[in-house]
Amino acid sequence: MIIKPMIRNNICINSHPGGCARVTRNQIAYARRTIAGGREPGEAREAALPGSPRLVLVVGCSTGYGLSSRAAAAFGYGAATVGVSFEKAGSAAKPGTPGWYNNLTFDSEAARAGLAAKTLDGDAFSAEVKAQAAAALREAAAAAGIPPRVDLVVYSLASPARKDPKTGITYRSVIKPIGRRYSGLTLDMMTGALTTAAAEPATEEEIAGTVKVMGGEDWELWIEALDREGLLTPQTRTLAYTYIGPELSWGIYRNGTIGRAKQDLERAAAAINGGGKARAWVSVNKALVTRASAVIPVIPFYVSTLFKVMKEKGLHEGCAEQIARLYRERLYRPEAAGDAARVPVDEEGRIRVDDWETREDVQRETMDRMSRVRAENVLELTDLAGFRRDFLEAHGFDVEGIDYEADVDPSGI
Repeated sequence: MIIKPMIRNNICINSHPGGCARVTRNQIAYARRTIAGGREPGEAREAALPGSPRLVLVVGCSTGYGLSSRAAAAFGYGAATVGVSFEKAGSAAKPGTPGWYNNLTFDSEAARAGLAAKTLDGDAFSAEVKAQAAAALREAAAAAGIPPRVDLVVYSLASPARKDPKTGITYRSVIKPIGRRYSGLTLDMMTGALTTAAAEPATEEEIAGTVKVMGGEDWELWIEALDREGLLTPQTRTLAYTYIGPELSWGIYRNGTIGRAKQDLERAAAAINGGGKARAWVSVNKALVTRASAVIPVIPFYVSTLFKVMKEKGLHEGCAEQIARLYRERLYRPEAAGDAARVPVDEEGRIRVDDWETREDVQRETMDRMSRVRAENVLELTDLAGFRRDFLEAHGFDVEGIDYEADVDPSGI
C-alpha cells in the first residue's frame, strides 16, 4: 500500500508506519546522544547519578511528550519502562494510529538494546489496566534485576473521553471558553489562509466533563493504585505536563475548559505531595505542534510565529529536546538527582521548561510579528512550513529519509 496523508479540516486521519518508526528512532538517538553521552543503555545505567530513574511508568506513552519521556528514561538512563496507551492497530487494509507504530518501534529498539520494557494497550482510566501495569512493573523490575520500586511516574495522558471507573459514567472533554464567546485569528496550516475562528462558551456540564477527563483525578488514582501494590516509596517522583501560553490565547486556553482541567492537575499535585506517597510536580512545557493544536483557535497562528522567532534566536526545541532538558537540568540535575527538594521550581511549585518561550524578548518579537502578519507576508513572518512539517511528522509524513512512493505494509513496521 502506498500511503499519503489524508487531511480533513486540519486533522490528519491516517499515518505512515515507516515515518513513525523513523521519528521514534530519532528520539531514541537524541536521548542516547544528549543524556547518555553516546553510551549504550547498560553503560548509561552504570554511569547515571544516584537517584536517577531505574524503573519508570509512563501513562500516555505513545506520542508527544509521553513518548519522549519514555525514550529519555530508557535510552538516556538505562531505565526499565512500562508504557500505557490506547491505540488502534494497523491491518493489511488500513494504517493504525501513529502511536501504535511508535510503540512497536520503541519495543523493538528496547529489546535490541537489552532493556526491560513492556507496553500495555488499553483504557488507562480503568482499574483493570492499572492492575495490569502493576504486574508489568514487577515483571520489568525482575527482568532488569532491580527492586520493584517505581522511581518515576509520568502522567501524559490525552483523551477526548473518560469512563469513570467508580460510577461507569462516560465524560467528554471540549475546548471552549468559559463565560463568554471567544474569537481570534487562526492560521490554516495547509493553505496559509488567515481566518477568524470563534467558539461559544462552555456549559457547566462541559466544564465539569473536561476536568473529569483531563484534570488530575486519574493521576491521583494511578498513584493510589501503585501505592496499594507496594510499588512506591517516598522517593518516587511523578510528573504531569501542562501549558500556560501567552495572554492572547488565555480566552480559549488558560481561562477556558482546558485551563480549568490544567488547574486541577496542580490541585492533584498538591494532594499527592500532601499524601506523602510520592513527590509530584506539574511541568510547564513550551508550545509544540500536536495532533490537537492545529484545530485550537489562535494556536496555529501563535505557534507558527513563535517558531520563527525561536529558531532565529537558536532557542527552538521539539518534544525530545524539551524532555531531555527537563531531565538533565531540572528533575535529575546533579544536585537534585538524590534530593527532590532541590528540583528548581517557580513560586507556584511548578517546574518550568517554557522559560525560553516566555522570555521577554521572544514574546515581544512574536507579538510584534503577529500584529504585522497579512496574507501577503504570512510566509515571511511565520514558520508556517515548520508548523506543517511538525504536524505531518507526528503522523509519520514528511520525514527525511522515507520514500513515500514505496509500497508499505500497514500491519507492521
